[in-house]
Amino acid sequence: MDELIRQITERTGIGEDKARLAAQIVIAFLKTKSPGIGSQLDGLAPGEGISQPAAGAKNRVRDTIGGIFGNKTA
Repeated sequence: MDELIRQITERTGIGEDKARLAAQIVIAFLKTKSPGIGSQLDGLAPGEGISQPAAGAKNRVRDTIGGIFGNKTA
């Protein structure tokens, strides 16, 4: 997880807290879209579940991206 956060920080220029949130959102998203790899993703971020504030951010990101592409994702 630390490596993923480091790469997000370096490639985007955002701070570590936001990079951690982004990584958590992506991992949670991948788990919902690819349930077969959920346990492997749990190994990537052990004990780092998505928090309630992160869940709200995840929903806002999802809605924004859905709006960009002309639809809302469920």
